[in-house]
Amino acid sequence: MTTPFQAAAVQFEPTMGDKAGNIEALARLVEAAADAGAELIVTPEMGTTGYCWYDRAEVASMVEPVPGETTARFAEIAKRRNVFIVIGMPEVDPTTDLYYNAAVLIGPDGVVGTHRKTHPYISEPKWAASGDCGHQVFDTRLGKIALLICMDIHFIETARLTAVGGADVICHISNWLAERTPAPYWINRAYENGCYLIESNRWGLERGVQFSGGSCIIGPEAEIMAVIDGGDGVITATIDPDRARQGRMRGEPVIAQRRPELYKELMTNTFAWNPSDFFKLYGHRPLPAGRGAKIAVGQFAPEGDSATNLRQIETLAETASGDDAELLVLPERALTGLADPAASAIALDHPAVASLIEIATKTGLFIVVGLAEAEGETRYNSAVLVGPDGLVGHYRQTHLSERDRGWASAGDDWAVFDLPFGRLGLLIGHDADFPEAGRVLALRGCDVIACPAAVKGSFHLAHDGTTIAQPTPIPTGADPLHWHQFRVRGGENNCYFAFANVFAPMDGYPGLSGVFGPDTFLFPRTEALVADNASLAVAEIETGSLGGAYPTHVVRRKDLVLMRLPHHYAPLVV
Repeated sequence: MTTPFQAAAVQFEPTMGDKAGNIEALARLVEAAADAGAELIVTPEMGTTGYCWYDRAEVASMVEPVPGETTARFAEIAKRRNVFIVIGMPEVDPTTDLYYNAAVLIGPDGVVGTHRKTHPYISEPKWAASGDCGHQVFDTRLGKIALLICMDIHFIETARLTAVGGADVICHISNWLAERTPAPYWINRAYENGCYLIESNRWGLERGVQFSGGSCIIGPEAEIMAVIDGGDGVITATIDPDRARQGRMRGEPVIAQRRPELYKELMTNTFAWNPSDFFKLYGHRPLPAGRGAKIAVGQFAPEGDSATNLRQIETLAETASGDDAELLVLPERALTGLADPAASAIALDHPAVASLIEIATKTGLFIVVGLAEAEGETRYNSAVLVGPDGLVGHYRQTHLSERDRGWASAGDDWAVFDLPFGRLGLLIGHDADFPEAGRVLALRGCDVIACPAAVKGSFHLAHDGTTIAQPTPIPTGADPLHWHQFRVRGGENNCYFAFANVFAPMDGYPGLSGVFGPDTFLFPRTEALVADNASLAVAEIETGSLGGAYPTHVVRRKDLVLMRLPHHYAPLVV
């Protein structure tokens, strides 16, 4: 059994190269956190030395082994104050003379464990080797603690590995930049894994790089429990490990609901070679040539009568077609209704599907729409893709909510289709709560992920704005939709993410549908949201640049997919 405890995130601007001064300043902040009652105190990435090093030669005088002088300094505090401390520092391995960007967990009895950053960022490969310690979870008297460093958390696999390992809290130390913080990636990683995330970020300017601050403590339900914008400082909040051990997201036991047998492709890296060449190997499923196009998402409240729903679908399709869209994505069970899906389920040869095809033919659209599907006595939560030439294919939801388990059987495969403008993958609602699902579709080369949804509750947060000045065009002002769970799904997979949610506020469905872009750090954002009293949003997308040369557009280049390190990920597919 564990009991709640106080945790602290320390925000700090180190002076580059002043190792002794930085260590003493951090020690004072750690003591202040202990004075505030914190038993787990987290400090920023490379906080002892500064971050923007040119190469191995320049950082050589800063590195040291673990344990060493720096860890001894904080081990003395940890023992005297009976606390645990996370320190970010450049480490040297005495055996190999390799340097690492490291996070060290220090307790009252000394060094508990070290995480070496596995996914390096920007200039780090000039001096630091990629970490070789995996993604460990350390068992302490406070609970199970994991460590990640900055860029690590861009990759869905790293935080997921710690969650599968039972982490109650992820201590994420960073030198985060280029957006307002708390960053959407931080929030997603806590939320999708049902755990706490302590974020200790640096702030200030170093060699022309502006760091974002925004250190915070995030709860398992995506709540920002404490935050500091700019400046040095300490924030605290209460961690309750028992909440994290439920492994829940939006009330669903998502860790228990995972489908590792469907995730084997996480161990592959299909973008390690030029995708222009890789995907056409042996003439098997080459990527479509790609081009500019428009795609749309529509939202409404499906009723129990398919004829009524079809009239709504037809209206949305006509509007989307009038705006030159080629694809329209509509909500989960938009064809058959949300109530009593077992009774309202239809076969794929039902007249309602034929009517949907007629709408697609008349408007010239491809349409993705959700329905309760009947195949004999078996029921599925499904989505169909229809086009001007008929039924293109369908997908059966692979990750069922607890409620849907009462009437539906789970599908057992993914669905990917090639359309004139690009490769399309399908997910349905709760599927997108599982980061592995979008990743598999990205690895299969999808340019667009269409997600009919009926998601209740909160999957978004506003931001009041930051006092930290960022380079143009990075925004710093207030944003009513700073974090949107499904915007992150697009960016982390370098895919366009077309999220079409039910809009029925009285029943708890907030809508907030949108087409989100493949790069969440590109400002202004490349997205279109259903806003105000509208029911449709249309976005321009680009899937081109697939010639003989290496792709230049991120949706085809897929930087965040290419930079994965799958040899670490085996526990996710077991």
